[in-house]
Amino acid sequence: MAALQRRLAEFAAARNWQQYHTPKNLVTALSVEASELVEIFQWLTPEESARVMEDADTAHRVNDEVADVLAYLLQLCEVLGVDPLAALDAKIDRNESRFPAP
Repeated sequence: MAALQRRLAEFAAARNWQQYHTPKNLVTALSVEASELVEIFQWLTPEESARVMEDADTAHRVNDEVADVLAYLLQLCEVLGVDPLAALDAKIDRNESRFPAP
């Protein structure tokens, strides 16, 4: 994860994009990319959505949008100083307490 964050930071630095990577801009971009992922599934039935990766073109689009969402999320975490894996681990702990298994 850290290696990917470094790679993203180096990519942005090489293009002088850090000035645009404010929390507001990154969260906005994250929302847009998540919406583009939603768009792929928008009018599919549950059954069609379960088979979405069977079509090569659609699978490619899904992979690209997942990558975009993850890239912006990792960049946001870097800018804010959030450890995404620690944040997820803590959230799962809270959810296990809030929603105990029957």
